[in-house]
Amino acid sequence: MASDEYYMNVALDEARAAGDEGEVPVGAVIVRDGVILSRGHNCPVSTCDPSAHAEIVAIRRAAVKEKNYRLPGTTLYVTIEPCIMCAGALMHARVERVVFGALDPKGGAVRSVYTLFDDGKANHRPLIMQGVLESECREIIGGFFRQKRI
Repeated sequence: MASDEYYMNVALDEARAAGDEGEVPVGAVIVRDGVILSRGHNCPVSTCDPSAHAEIVAIRRAAVKEKNYRLPGTTLYVTIEPCIMCAGALMHARVERVVFGALDPKGGAVRSVYTLFDDGKANHRPLIMQGVLESECREIIGGFFRQKRI
């Protein structure tokens, strides 16, 4: 079975695709038993949809593929820490494990600003792993915003 780093590299490919489209470069991949169910990247600007974050796109695609709005036994790999909206969707979809690269000190809802999965009130709490290919994930988003400021 492929490693967390392998799937995070796939998520980084998605993030690059988002950046190439002028979107904030965040990518996500959903995997079950070593099989990629779906991939997604940020596209809220191009779709005029504020909910079109990488995680939501990947969840929607996986749910359609599985013909089920629940995604038990899956792992979501995402290049940056999920926001509140995405963390909520991950809970509702019953994603088993969330692996992310870089912290989001402005909007992260897993470890940075909020810790939604740790408060004990949620009816589903995925396992969390952070820091996989962290420097690469941090650089791709940091580089995007540095370029925007020029």
